[in-house]
Amino acid sequence: MLTPTSTYRLQITSQQDLHRAAELVLYIRRLGADWVYLSPILRATSGSDHGYDVVDPTEVDPERGGSEGLRALSEAAHAAGLGVVVDIVPNHQGVAEPQQNPWWWSLLAEGRESRYADAFDVDWEAGHGKVLIPVLGDGDEDLSALTLQDGTLRYYDSVYPLAEGTWSEGDNPAEVHSRQHYELVNWRRGDSELNYRRFFTVATLAGVRVEDRAVFDESHAEVSRWFRKGLVDGLRIDHPDGVRDPRGYLEMLAGVTDGAWTVVEKILEPGEYLPEDWRTAGTTGYDSLGWIDRVLTDARGHYELASLDTKLRGGTPVRWDELIHETKRRMADEGLSAEIHRLVRELPGDFPHGAEASYDGLAEIAANFPVYRTYLPEGAEHLRVAVAAARERRADLDVVLTDLARVLGQGATRQEDLAEVARRFQQTSGMIMAKGVEDTAFYRWTKLTSLTEVGGDPSIFSLTPEQFHEEAAKRQRECPATMNALTTHDTKRSAAVRARITVLSELPRVWSETVSTLVGRAKDAGISLSDGPAVNLVLQAVVGAWPLERDRAVDYAMKAVREASVSTAWVDGDENFERELTRFIDFLFTNPRARGVVEGCVARVSGPGWANALAATALQLTLPGVPDIYQGQELWEPSLVDPDNRRSVDFTAREAMLTELDAAAPGSAAATPAVDETGAARMLLTSRALRLRRDHPELFTDYTPLETTGALAEHALGFDRGGAATVVTRFPATLAAEGGFTDETVALAPGLWQDVLTHREFTAAQDARVTLAELLDTYPVAILRRKDG
Repeated sequence: MLTPTSTYRLQITSQQDLHRAAELVLYIRRLGADWVYLSPILRATSGSDHGYDVVDPTEVDPERGGSEGLRALSEAAHAAGLGVVVDIVPNHQGVAEPQQNPWWWSLLAEGRESRYADAFDVDWEAGHGKVLIPVLGDGDEDLSALTLQDGTLRYYDSVYPLAEGTWSEGDNPAEVHSRQHYELVNWRRGDSELNYRRFFTVATLAGVRVEDRAVFDESHAEVSRWFRKGLVDGLRIDHPDGVRDPRGYLEMLAGVTDGAWTVVEKILEPGEYLPEDWRTAGTTGYDSLGWIDRVLTDARGHYELASLDTKLRGGTPVRWDELIHETKRRMADEGLSAEIHRLVRELPGDFPHGAEASYDGLAEIAANFPVYRTYLPEGAEHLRVAVAAARERRADLDVVLTDLARVLGQGATRQEDLAEVARRFQQTSGMIMAKGVEDTAFYRWTKLTSLTEVGGDPSIFSLTPEQFHEEAAKRQRECPATMNALTTHDTKRSAAVRARITVLSELPRVWSETVSTLVGRAKDAGISLSDGPAVNLVLQAVVGAWPLERDRAVDYAMKAVREASVSTAWVDGDENFERELTRFIDFLFTNPRARGVVEGCVARVSGPGWANALAATALQLTLPGVPDIYQGQELWEPSLVDPDNRRSVDFTAREAMLTELDAAAPGSAAATPAVDETGAARMLLTSRALRLRRDHPELFTDYTPLETTGALAEHALGFDRGGAATVVTRFPATLAAEGGFTDETVALAPGLWQDVLTHREFTAAQDARVTLAELLDTYPVAILRRKDG
């Protein structure tokens, strides 16, 4: 199996299509990346800027360059010695515009007689033989907006098919609608009544039954062609937890790809690991992202930041376990109640409890689930934990929970013995976790927002170097070909933004005073700020991404507070609250005194933030695993949550900067750019580390922690990969306040070492110690290559 040493992720769109990607291959090669990593490229909804809403899995999206674009990209990459990995989406298809999706169109036109009736996960009985489509607006007369045109049913701009023989000229559109295999219903009914599986709460993404071999074969025909023709070398699998049997799916996929390098987008909770028998090299790396951030977070800042958070909440401290139980239960009762209702319908006919009690019990188990899902019998302990926690919270449901545990598969020894409700529950628990935690609780927990990142548990505030080394060594032993991420299209904030926010753990009093000052001045200006945690969240984003445009700040804030669903929401939100929050953001940008406070705080955290970003980058690029660079992140690129992180990237400027760095004489000022707002230092670090990994993989076959000694030894972290060593600075603001390194040392293996960033050489004598003051005097990180032995 070919395995990359690193990947470079490109977002393929109509503006940056596969032909443009082919033009970028030589830059990616020069940067040092080993494989080109493409976002989804199968035909998606026209105009989609992400590609996860696939409407036809049988062809490469013409808007993204089509099959000719893929061939051009593949040929360019392979000619340059690079591999190609593509993101694919097996769990769902886009159905927002039915006429664009031939499978969905057929289903709606022909109902159960459609050849694609088994492709989508529809509960026909619940819809009385129809697919419920929640698109109608409010109002009793909304069906009056239906029209018949060109043999189709139209609702404003939406187009739906008509079953054969169900209409003629002059028919009443509403009556024709009543004869179809689908029923258009009020949009508010979707969350409680939808009768097809969807992606999370998105009704325009319909779940696909890839567990059916015929469905798998047809939906992967184009993917199979890629491997038969040698166009693609590996795959990234989006949301495998949504499919019925991830293990079985990966087995079928391995047959298509002949066992090619494959990673899965899987969020692992602390202490959780992938099932050992999955045909995958590992995950997309959210786990390593979490422990990289936390080893750079100063535990001593927790008390002050927690005190500020409690003050902003009116004196009531927040507990993470209580918060996520509340948000997950809310999601089970509201946003995803249709999925819980379907579980109730799947219970055995002799289940001894009524629908209401069964719903309550299922929702409570899901709200207490400690991980995304089980793969029974694998992970049975997680089901036991969830049932026990549910019983502790709801003693009144004791008997119901006992019976539910049995039908959900507790004690099962074979997957084949699982009841339908048990199989479907495993697909459902992850939906509630994702929407309840990542998309709700992460926007409510605002002590230190660099910790509310995809795959992270913010109740774990920091990690010690010992804990970090333990995770890294385990990665080396068990899954050295897994992916390491730092920024992705799914992260809430880019690595550079998180790195700056992380500095607040070192300067918690500065942050507390900044927040108090700005809140006080805003109130003096007549701005009503009723949600303290939301203000803290927005201020951390503004300081973390500064300088940023006002509109970007407002867009982020609106998405964040609507996701949090505390003071406003996506549905029936509070316009007054949103107006006041927008006024606050405008105040930050336009009031000279307020802007001065923001910029003063930024000035305090920018330098340490750059140091943190370099440290995180060095760790990600040299740890066990396959590091991925998200497009543009070789510079700071301070982006926020999507769609902000899908903004276009200036590759021309990046190519020019890399050319300038490469042309500079080793050891010259031009070859060692300052750590400043240009990001040139990160470009230097990224290119030199990637090249070292690609050109000398033999130096990255082991993992040994490096010992640091001295009064300020906690401010350094290092490891030796077997000839390549990494040393990074921790807590740079505190280190500077202490006067910097003096006689602290790091223990290297005896011999001659060269820093690939500065080209300086260091000799570790028999006592094998090098002073940190000398090693880290140019940059807060060093990447060392053993030159002898």
